[in-house]
Amino acid sequence: MKADATVVLGEPKGYTAQKAGVTRGIAILDFILRLVGFIGTLSSAIMMATTNETLPFFTQFIRFRAEYNDLPTFTFFVVANAAVSAYFLLSLPLSIFNILRSSAKNSRIILIIIDTGMLALLTAGSSAGAAIVYLAHRGNTKANWLAICQQFNSFCERISGSLIGSYVGVTVFIVLILLSASALARR
Repeated sequence: MKADATVVLGEPKGYTAQKAGVTRGIAILDFILRLVGFIGTLSSAIMMATTNETLPFFTQFIRFRAEYNDLPTFTFFVVANAAVSAYFLLSLPLSIFNILRSSAKNSRIILIIIDTGMLALLTAGSSAGAAIVYLAHRGNTKANWLAICQQFNSFCERISGSLIGSYVGVTVFIVLILLSASALARR
């Protein structure tokens, strides 16, 4: 008696359902990460935009004041974080669409392209802000820039803290781009 040995090529049963489930899971993670990025960049923009400190000098009439808009770099930081925060908020409906239709391809491609541009903007703003925060803490003796953080403690703590949310946004974008590319590669 000869046994029939047939080999079926292709995907096993239930594999496409499993594949769709993983893609839906990626879409849900995408949505959660966009919420985290929105909160991080919005809090960074608000924290930096509301940072100021006033120190009395010799009398109460002469005062030194430090504000974020004294330096154009911090203004760029606030604008970049606010723009990226708005983008995160506006991209949430597209992320919800990807959850509902895990097979959507064009929306993921659009998100990857715009996410990459927003990553570049946020990285530029965060890096520029980090450079000025470094100068505020350390100074630069060759350029005769004194460290101001010994005098303006509260100001320096707030500008340093605002960098954290911004770099959280940068990390979120990197993960989002990798997740979207992974979801597209699964098709």
